[in-house]
Order: sequence, then C-alpha cells, then structure tokens
Amino acid sequence: MQHAIEKADTLIEALGWIRQFRGKTTVIKLGGSLLQDEAALRHVLLDIVFMETVGMRPVIVHGGGAAISKEMDTAGIAPEFIHGRRVTNDQTLEIVEKVLAGDVNRRLAELIEEVGGRSMTLNFESTPVLFGEKTTVRVSDEDVDLGWVGRVTDIDRVVIENLCYAETVPVIPSMCIDDDGQKYNVNADTAATVVAQLLGAEKLVFLSDVNGVLLDEDDESSRIESLTADRARELIANGTITGGMIPKVEACLETLDRGVGKVHIIDGSIRHSVLLEVYTTDGIGTQIVKQ
Repeated sequence: MQHAIEKADTLIEALGWIRQFRGKTTVIKLGGSLLQDEAALRHVLLDIVFMETVGMRPVIVHGGGAAISKEMDTAGIAPEFIHGRRVTNDQTLEIVEKVLAGDVNRRLAELIEEVGGRSMTLNFESTPVLFGEKTTVRVSDEDVDLGWVGRVTDIDRVVIENLCYAETVPVIPSMCIDDDGQKYNVNADTAATVVAQLLGAEKLVFLSDVNGVLLDEDDESSRIESLTADRARELIANGTITGGMIPKVEACLETLDRGVGKVHIIDGSIRHSVLLEVYTTDGIGTQIVKQ
C-alpha cells in the first residue's frame, strides 16, 4: 500500500509542472552515444510521448555522428574534424544525408510509433524544414572552409507547429538546404539551438553523456542543479567548465538571450531522465536560466 501511495505522491508532484508546461514547446536534442543504445533511446522516446500526451509540444532535433563515422569507415573514408565540426566533401555529404536524414531519422520515427506515439520525419524526402547557408570555422584568426557544412538561418515554423497541434512529434535531422537546393551538414547542438529560438520554445533539452554541469568533472556528485547565465559565464572564465561542455553551455546562453525560457543538460542514459528533469522538483541534470 505504501508503495502505491508513493506513486500517487509522484503524480501529484508532477501535476503542477504538467499544468505549467501544457501547450508549451520543448525542443529536445538527441545525439551522441544515446543513439547507439536502443534500450536507453526507447526510454527517452517514451518520455517524449508522455510529454506530448499530457499537453506539451515536443520537437526532436537529432544528430547521428557515430553512425555517420561507421558508414564512412565501411566506405574507406577517414573522418576529419576541425574544432568539433566534420569536414564534409561531396562523398561525405552523400553519406551524411543517407545516414542522418535517412536511416537515423526514419528509425527514430519508427521507435516513437512503437512506443505508442505519433511522429513525422521532416527530411529532404518528405518536407525539409531547416534552411541555411554555408559556414566556416574560425581557427587562429582565420576562416577555415569545412566543405558542405552550414548553419541554420530559418525554419518552416508553420509545418513544425501544425504537426505539434496535430499531436504528432516532429523528427528533424540536423541538415539544412539553401535557396539553390544545396544541402549542408549542420552541428546538431547549434541546429537545435536555432530551432528553439525561432519556435519561441519554453525549453531546450540537451541529452548528453554526462548528468549536467559538474563543479568537478571527475565527481558526478558535484552536479549543479541550477545555474544562472552570469554564473555559467563565471564557471567558463575560471576553468570549471571545460572541454566539450564549453560550446554546449555557450549555446545554452545564446538561446536564453534569444527568448527561450530554460535550457537543460541531462544524461540521456538514465532511465526516464527527461521526465525526472521536467516533471519533478529536484530534477536530475542542470537547468540554466537567464537570472
């Protein structure tokens, strides 16, 4: 009986958050090792279906770097990265489109359907919704050409929002297309950031391989539950936030500056991590707020 009562208490705790976020858009970025762990991925997608069922409007933006690298290895092509961005020539672009906008995109939509939700792939074969232009990366005060690598400058907001209104989860690969029909490979973190900004999302959730921002990167118990933007900048400046977490947190800060309410960084491998972060008081990751 006590166990049943505790379950009811959990539902009551969630009720306030469900009411607060009903009708609000949340952009969820999927990528990294999570896409290689189907059991963990199923739990995340089940959480997303729950969110949609109780009235939130989740939008998925995904990468697929590991699957792309595996396909390149099969084709005998050595991947090359500059400042975390994949150098993308003609042959690599073909593989990126096949794997990212094809295989991974369709598989995510299929899994959502399997766990009881409704989804729609928004790729080049159905309806592209990310538009952009070629970009470069700054290295030692010089702009370095990465090939067919781009940045998102606009989205088809009407298509995305109409799917959300129809209780369908949009599944968007991190590729964009320009006015001339040229396709580009786009970093998934930055793509999700722009989608959240242009949708006016309430939340942006990064599913990472770590359980949030840590004061000590070797001690998971040092997780910071909540950060203001100013405090996050301090932690970057003093070297507490390091490595690959720096661009992720900087993307979070830019997103907050452009109107998104909260950004969350959580470990996607933890069962029901999305629900625990969004619908419980303490959460299990790090939320970053403007002030």
